[in-house]
Amino acid sequence: MDLGLDGNAALVTASSSGLGLASATALAREGADVAICSRDVDRLEDARERLEGMASGRVVARQTDVTDPDQVAALVDETVAEFGGLDHLVTSAGGPPSTTFLETTERQWYETYDLLVMSVVWTIENAHPHLLGSEAGTIVCIASRTVREAADGLVLSNAVRRGVTGLVQTISREFAPEIRANAVLPGTIETPRIEELIEARVDRGVYDDYEDGLAAMASDVPMDRIGDPGELGEAVAYLSSERASYVNGVEFPIDGGLMRG
Repeated sequence: MDLGLDGNAALVTASSSGLGLASATALAREGADVAICSRDVDRLEDARERLEGMASGRVVARQTDVTDPDQVAALVDETVAEFGGLDHLVTSAGGPPSTTFLETTERQWYETYDLLVMSVVWTIENAHPHLLGSEAGTIVCIASRTVREAADGLVLSNAVRRGVTGLVQTISREFAPEIRANAVLPGTIETPRIEELIEARVDRGVYDDYEDGLAAMASDVPMDRIGDPGELGEAVAYLSSERASYVNGVEFPIDGGLMRG
């Protein structure tokens, strides 16, 4: 299916690996010009080379800390200068530390809020006038299934990410019909973070090996496996496309049926 993204301009934050990179990859495969960013220069360069190897459009990569509003503004400005405009914004961010309520410090609360919520606010604020000038303006925010079902040991993600979905619900009405805004709620997907988590549990003796860890994480998923990042990326590309022109304000779970609500 042609998603009609050829020649469009897209910006994906926190996109040197994981779900951000998967989203940038799906958009690039559809012919969009794509801007990516990361704090890690080496991973960013690797991601840029990977995208350029399969993209028909242009790829821009800029080192950016999304918790710094000045760097976010510069990222949007450079993207627009390079591509001549902006049609699609995808927001992503690394996950906060795994912790319980009583273990969490006040500083961690503030840092997580900047990472997960304010980074999205700053990016949307800077991107809004450019998306408004597009005939295909879209925003897709990558959140987590934890906004619907709290996960043990992830109090920061459980609590703070809900600010993102509340924001999406609000701007989907405020910005329509010129700009559509949606969120995706990934479940357990085999990203580098999940790989590190499994390997750490193997080291602690919780799992016998990596495959045992994968099986354990998939044990409650009706599809009997955890997800592939590309599956989320394809959903992001669809929501960004004209094929989803009547989809606005949704929270789209991509979790193999794990959520019961």
